[in-house]
Amino acid sequence: MTEVGKSKASHSVLIFWIIAGWVGFCLLPWYMLEDGLLSFAWLVDGYPFDEDYAPALFLIGQGEKLWLAPLLVALVLPLMAIRRPKSDPNYARLLVLSGALGFAWLIAQGFSIGIRGLNFEWLEALFGDFDDRQFGMGYGGMITASAFLFILTQGIAARGAINGDVFVVSAIGGVIAIVTTFVFFPIAKMLFAAFVTEDGAYSLGVFASKFFDDRLWGLGCLAGARCGAAWNSLFLAILVGLITTGLGLCFALVVTRSGFRYKRAIRALTVLPIITPPFVIGLALILLFGLSGTITVFFAELFGTQPTRWLYGMPGVLIAQTLAFTPIAFLVLIGVVEGVSPSMEEAAQTLRANRWQTFRTVSLPLMRPGLANAFLLGFIESMADFGNPLVLGGNFDVLSTEIFFAIVGAQYDQGRAAVLAMVLLFFTLSAFYAQRAWLGKKSYTTVSGKGDSGVHPLMPSGLAVPVMVIALGWALFTAVVYGMIIYGSIVELWGVNNSLTFKHYVTAFSVRFEEEGIRWTGAAWDSFWTTITIAAIAAPLTAAVGLVTAYLLTRQSFAGKNAFEFGTMLSFAIPGTVIGVSYILAFNVPPIEITGTGVILVVSFIFRNMPVGVRAGIASMSQLDKSLDESSLTLGANSWQTFRRVILPLLRPAILAALVYSFVRAMTAISAVIFLVSAEYDMATSYIIGRVENNDYGLAIAYSTTLIFVMLGAVGLLQFLVGRVQIGRRTNFGAGRSS
Repeated sequence: MTEVGKSKASHSVLIFWIIAGWVGFCLLPWYMLEDGLLSFAWLVDGYPFDEDYAPALFLIGQGEKLWLAPLLVALVLPLMAIRRPKSDPNYARLLVLSGALGFAWLIAQGFSIGIRGLNFEWLEALFGDFDDRQFGMGYGGMITASAFLFILTQGIAARGAINGDVFVVSAIGGVIAIVTTFVFFPIAKMLFAAFVTEDGAYSLGVFASKFFDDRLWGLGCLAGARCGAAWNSLFLAILVGLITTGLGLCFALVVTRSGFRYKRAIRALTVLPIITPPFVIGLALILLFGLSGTITVFFAELFGTQPTRWLYGMPGVLIAQTLAFTPIAFLVLIGVVEGVSPSMEEAAQTLRANRWQTFRTVSLPLMRPGLANAFLLGFIESMADFGNPLVLGGNFDVLSTEIFFAIVGAQYDQGRAAVLAMVLLFFTLSAFYAQRAWLGKKSYTTVSGKGDSGVHPLMPSGLAVPVMVIALGWALFTAVVYGMIIYGSIVELWGVNNSLTFKHYVTAFSVRFEEEGIRWTGAAWDSFWTTITIAAIAAPLTAAVGLVTAYLLTRQSFAGKNAFEFGTMLSFAIPGTVIGVSYILAFNVPPIEITGTGVILVVSFIFRNMPVGVRAGIASMSQLDKSLDESSLTLGANSWQTFRRVILPLLRPAILAALVYSFVRAMTAISAVIFLVSAEYDMATSYIIGRVENNDYGLAIAYSTTLIFVMLGAVGLLQFLVGRVQIGRRTNFGAGRSS
């Protein structure tokens, strides 16, 4: 092979991105298509000369959009690097210059020129009247921007960053770019509203008046009145975090450390609440414990007392959130509990420790990363949830509902919503740093490159009894709640006419067989297929971004790592209502114009749910010895091969948790979806809420029940496809393989 051939072979990734950049610039529509990204009518409708569909090169050739011409210089520069060896200093300089120049120019022109011309007064003063305009980026703009980004990261790697590891540097650059674009940028747009006055100026006084509002920080509950929304949210979130972590650990221990026969049923039952729209759980609780609820009326008649409205307020919200968020703790903890090395527990027993001592001194301390992550997720979920407080809160104000009413209520005060969001963010970040302080810098590694043939010991009897009672009691309560949901879907009118009927299912999901084929005549089919499609696209992307981010956080050291981790958790700490409104503000105008499309729904789900994949991945990866990576690298594999062939197979619990959670949350999300759906892309939850607003509870519950069974099937399929990680080799408790 000639020197040129060797150079091209070693530059294969670079060549790919150079080709991608030229294809995006010369062949693909530069601007956003009116019919959306999934429309390909442009191929036969004036392409490539029609201004609406033309690539950048054709636009420049026609004397249009000449501000795109400097990108040609940035595209030519990396061509000069192909013939150079990577050791040549000019190789790195050319790539960094090309990527930085192209990416920076794309950003600058994208924000400077919008649908009404120049966006800034100082630009108008500099260039005068500007009678041209541009729309949001399309295929061409996005692919070219990606090419510049990854050409830049290859140049940075060539300069020796992170030992010249192209995969790691590119992964860091890619995650930073998308988190900045889809997390920091929209939230910054929203938070700036906290300082905006009525005439559009900025004022600290406006912020202070809203921040120190007594409705936010009041302590009237200490004197029999009402506390502010901030304190209510904080106390509720702490309780929910503690209770869900305890229940999640109980279920994980029953499944992995007991001889209980019906473990699969327990697994399925713990996952049920997470696949249910939260307001449906609230309605079921009202049917059970409301003023006219079945259980409330039964005990009132039994003891001759007057029924009360005890459910509405903190007790009801606490029960509903515990039902909804315990599965998150279970999904995080099951992988961590399974990942504790059996040989370490057997070693303790060999040294004459009993089962209780082994659990307390060996097993439980090694579960600390999982416990901390489970609490953090429960805390953040409680803070961000608004569906349950909306249904059951009564006079118990929390930050999320206050934000919701500030945005969609009669007051429409974006500034107040932004201030409330900042307070909520402060609480969640405080919990995040408290979790890190509790974990400290101790090692929790339990899985190394050595074989492990041990089996997990049973729980000590003193622990097994209360754990089984708690887990089975909560499982029974969950089953009753879901029984009421199913019952409500097959009655004529919930709570009024209890005669059985299937008319709600027929109305929602009827089909007709005609000569042309199947005709989906049910009222809910359009939103159902849209929801399935969006969730199926978002779930693997969410898991991929989350696990790659977890790998970077646990296995790599780089400048700005703490800020990097903060960014990945930020979207999870902000209520969905704020995410929805911030996305509309950020992505309704160029350079990224995706409001009203399916893309904005996919993007919102990815970055809203990504932190679960990150936290599950961190919890599981903290148990994998770094010697596994080092051995792979020593044997000649690069970082990408090591991640794909060594790390990923051992992360099956984390992968399953990320896939399951992201899929079902995309199916059941409410808060952000309300703001982002359109006539073309209507989601199941927004359709269900519309039925509830029209008092059509039967159809709403029937639709929700159908979603529950669909997602149960999807969860089972995902678990089958992903599989389970095998650590031990011997059978456990006489049946099955240890895991």
